[in-house]
Amino acid sequence: MEELEQGLLMQPWAWLQLAENSLLAKVYITRQGYALLVSDLQQVWHEQVDTSVISQRAKELNKRLTAPPEAFLYHLDDLLRPLLKDASCPGTATFSCDYVEEALILRVRSELSGLPFYWNFHCILASPSLVSQHLIRPLMGMSLALQCQVRDLTTLLHMKDLEIQDYQESGATLSRDRLKTEPFEENSFLERFMVEKLPEACSIGDGRPFATNLQSLYMAVTRQAIQVGQKHHDAGDPQTSSSAFSHRTDNQLLNQVEELVSSTPSLPGPETEPTVSSGPMQRPQLLKVKRKKLRGLFS
Repeated sequence: MEELEQGLLMQPWAWLQLAENSLLAKVYITRQGYALLVSDLQQVWHEQVDTSVISQRAKELNKRLTAPPEAFLYHLDDLLRPLLKDASCPGTATFSCDYVEEALILRVRSELSGLPFYWNFHCILASPSLVSQHLIRPLMGMSLALQCQVRDLTTLLHMKDLEIQDYQESGATLSRDRLKTEPFEENSFLERFMVEKLPEACSIGDGRPFATNLQSLYMAVTRQAIQVGQKHHDAGDPQTSSSAFSHRTDNQLLNQVEELVSSTPSLPGPETEPTVSSGPMQRPQLLKVKRKKLRGLFS
């Protein structure tokens, strides 16, 4: 079952629209079973089963169908994979969910070999450690990665301002006044962002923006954590547990995030036009700026 646990961690969250409501979901299916995680942003539910459970449930729900558990697993994967990759894809199955005490039943109805096919995912409340593994710690890692990315972009903006200043001192002028910008002031920018952009940026809604825009970063963070966990395991670290995120300090997390941030997608931004053409920044000034950037990264 370790393969299912690790495979599920590597999967992105997807937005699933049902008739009654919407859910965030991730699933990992193999020939040995499946692992499913579902959340309505209030609770998180989980189910992980092997082939013995698949066979028993298939007999109860699909009395007219006789097939090995691998066939049912393949069909479930065929139903869920396109839906979780593209929420607008209509698919061939219908989904609904019911809340029963402290459980969530996700019901699927489709066809298999020309006969009706039914499946119920019996999800129980996820343990706190599972929620931490799949949500809390990855979200902390993503926040640190984005913070590191913003810090690098801020340093780059300051370097661009120095480059423009050097052009101006060399006599270069703008051909179009509308392209003129003021030097970047980090504190002023942050203050304006908090007032003007933060309310909209923090609008979680039904979770779709998170599932749509941030999953490449989510997978990069979880992949990095799994690699670190494997290195500890191979080295015989007694503190390493089965959870890829367990027993790691925030300082370790920050160090790992800074290593992967260079490979994560950049924050979207407007395309810029070249405004002037002049000589490059002088080498002593460039070295000074690079030293300042390095001090900022390790401060």
